[in-house]
Amino acid sequence: MLSHDQVWAAIDALAERHSLSASGLAKRAGLDSTAFNKSKRHSADGRPRWPSTESLAKIMDATGASLDELLDVMGAARVATRSMAGRVPAIPLLGFAQAGAGGFFDDAGFPVGQGWEMIDFPHSPADGSYALKVQGNSMLPLYRDGDVLIVQPGATVRRGDRVVVRTAGGEVMAKVLVRQSSGQIELLSLNPDHPNRQLAAGEVEWIARIVWASQ
Repeated sequence: MLSHDQVWAAIDALAERHSLSASGLAKRAGLDSTAFNKSKRHSADGRPRWPSTESLAKIMDATGASLDELLDVMGAARVATRSMAGRVPAIPLLGFAQAGAGGFFDDAGFPVGQGWEMIDFPHSPADGSYALKVQGNSMLPLYRDGDVLIVQPGATVRRGDRVVVRTAGGEVMAKVLVRQSSGQIELLSLNPDHPNRQLAAGEVEWIARIVWASQ
């Protein structure tokens, strides 16, 4: 029997076979672009959400995949999941300089696409967690060049949290959340030599909490 993680891994793998992100696959299938985002795979209380048979049928129709191909992908996902049992968890890593380029994140800030390096992580990361490597001295004195920040999209963000923010223009920055309202986000710079930022809510593509740093 396939697990919840294996079914979603199969959908991700099918999307990758057709050079699509999870959002792109949802759009092609005529669904809401966020339908397959990692943030939608569990309910607010943590219960797993499964894709409907209707959604699977629409995926097959949109990609031209046969039932045999879908089952083949699901079988591969089951083998891959089992092969990871007992191993040190691995998460995707990207440099801050590359994070501003397109194609590395979905609409909710979860990692997608190619170009990520996989690194071992000693703890059990939450679904969708990824690592960003600090490049340069713009985050001193808190973070140095080469430090690795673990980011958890979908985690609750509160005032005072260290966060990664991506703007609609593609800028990616690490800041401290000072205040967030329906219309504006206020951010404190980690480096006193850099100005604080105030962004209109419409300027922010996504915001995610930094949960760990290697220092």
